[in-house]
Formats: sequence, structure tokens, C-alpha cells
Amino acid sequence: MSKLKRLHQVLDTMRLPNGAYIASPSDDYSYVWIRDVGYTVLPYLTTPCNRYEKAMHALLDLFRRYEWKIDIHTQRKPVHLYEYIHARYDKDLTEIKEPWGHAQNDAIGLFIWNIAQGIRHRKAVLRDEKDREILQKLVWYLACVEYWDHPDNGMWEENREVHASSVGAVVAGLQAIRLLVDVPEDLIRKGQQTLSLILPRESITKETDLALLSLIYPYQVVERGMAQRILKNVTTKLERTYGCIRYEGDQYYNHGKEAEWCFGFPWLGLCHAVLGNRQQAQEYWQKTLYLLPDDGRMPELYIGGTNRPNGNTPLAWAVAMVLLLKQHMSAAGEESSEAAAG
Repeated sequence: MSKLKRLHQVLDTMRLPNGAYIASPSDDYSYVWIRDVGYTVLPYLTTPCNRYEKAMHALLDLFRRYEWKIDIHTQRKPVHLYEYIHARYDKDLTEIKEPWGHAQNDAIGLFIWNIAQGIRHRKAVLRDEKDREILQKLVWYLACVEYWDHPDNGMWEENREVHASSVGAVVAGLQAIRLLVDVPEDLIRKGQQTLSLILPRESITKETDLALLSLIYPYQVVERGMAQRILKNVTTKLERTYGCIRYEGDQYYNHGKEAEWCFGFPWLGLCHAVLGNRQQAQEYWQKTLYLLPDDGRMPELYIGGTNRPNGNTPLAWAVAMVLLLKQHMSAAGEESSEAAAG
């Protein structure tokens, strides 16, 4: 069996009957994150199967279920974290009562962007007028929270501050969806102004962060010069043996050193691919293959200071990143090694 087919099979083991995906079959990650689903289905954006639209339908159903909450916070800013659109859900797509850092504007921006990409690729992601209405309400939700100046928990669900990666995700989503729903130009402009003030930093406390790669891939919301600055900062400060650390001083799975996230390598490869840097993309493809187990179960990370992956193996997001880089390399006509043959 080819590695490519095996990777798809690994993703299918984390796909739920409702079309969504759990982040990992581990005890800690056996939940549905809006963000993780958004990244996990990207390999299916350009394929004839229905996995992409089914995942979007599942998330739209989720938003329909909690439309009452969205309605409230299109008029009144959330105060408590539980008032925000939740970031993660149980397998039946119901909210989990456990306290969590739910202020994650990037997840909503990604979802809106996902829908726009699905339409662009002629996927039947919208079923009826109600789905379009939900999209419109999500736009008003982001306006109400004032995403451009809003301290959120960010991609890593940690301390609240204004994150460039969160602002950029929303800008990308709003730009992509503005022909389908009402998006005031001022709503986009405010986010762009924030990016011009923060970048190439991620936030006040973080000079650079792995999350910034999202502004290059998949969103492509920064001009080439800024993209190159971000890439240089990430590779020189965050790249390690088994991937990339998320940011300097990260305490998650830190055993004397920061944990090394495996999807850092394919993500860097994807960024170079969209910038047309074929040689660098090929180099990161080879680094990705070095990490990829024969069974395709790409881990979340290697525990800091060790050569051991953690228990969140496989991580759906990481498996998807490998598939995406493979697709880009194939589309560019690059020949991979025998280990990558699909």
C-alpha cells in the first residue's frame, strides 16, 4: 500500500459519522475542534470525494444548534469565556462544560475561509439559505467582538492577547466570503491595519510563532516580503530536529526544552511551495518523510528534550499537512523519493 493511501486511511479512522473529525484518538484529544477540522479537510478540497462538504455541513449544523448564542453576541460582546462560540465539542457536536479558552477568532475566520474555498472549488458546502444566514451572523459576531483589537486565546488556546495569526485568519475569511454575504469594507480594513502594526511579530509577548505560517499558507494574506521575513524568523528561531517549537519558552510538554511539533516541517514546505520556492519545499518534504512513520500515524509532537512522541498520535491536522505538501509537490512536478511514492 502506498504511503499516500495509508495517510488517507489514517484520517478516515478519525472521521465521525456526522462528517467531522476528532483531533486525535488519544484520551486528551478525542474531541472535535473547529480549527482542526478546518485544516484536516483541506486535502479534500481538490478531490472528487465529499469529505470536504460533509465536514462543512457538520460545522454548519453545529452553528445552527448554537445560533441563539451567536445571535446574542452579534449584539453584545462576550464577557465570560463560555459565552464565546466554543472552540471544541463532543463527538455529537455538543458543547463541553469544562472551562476552556474559547475566545479563538482564528477558528471562526478559518471556517468562513473554508466555506469560501469550497464554493470556489464547486463544492456543495452550502445547502440552503439558512446556511448562508449562519455565515452572515458569524461575520456580525466577529464585528461585535471587534476581532481587530480583541485579545483572544489564539491558535494555541493559551494567554489572551491580540494575535496576528487570529487577526489574519479573520481578514482572510472576510475577504474570501464578501461576495456571498455582507462584509463592510471597513471591517476588513481594520484587521489589515492591525496586521501592519503587529507583523512580523505574533503579539506583544511573542516575537515569532509557528501560528504565523498560517498567514502564508493557507491564507496568503501577507505580501511576499513579509512572508519571507516570517519564514526566516520561524526557521532561525523555531526549527528543531523533529519539527518546530511553537514559540520560545513554550511550556506544553516541556521537559527542559520546548516540544517539537511535527507538522512544522510540512507547514514550512507548504509556505515555500506557495511562494514558488521549489528547492526549499523539496527540502522540507524530505524532512517530513524522515519523521513520517511507516503506518502514516504522524504524531502531534516530540516531547521537549527527548526523542519520544507524545500520546496524541496520530494528530489529524499533522497527517493532513503531510498530504497537502505531497499534493503541492506533485502538482509542481517534483519527483519524491521512493519512500514518498504514491
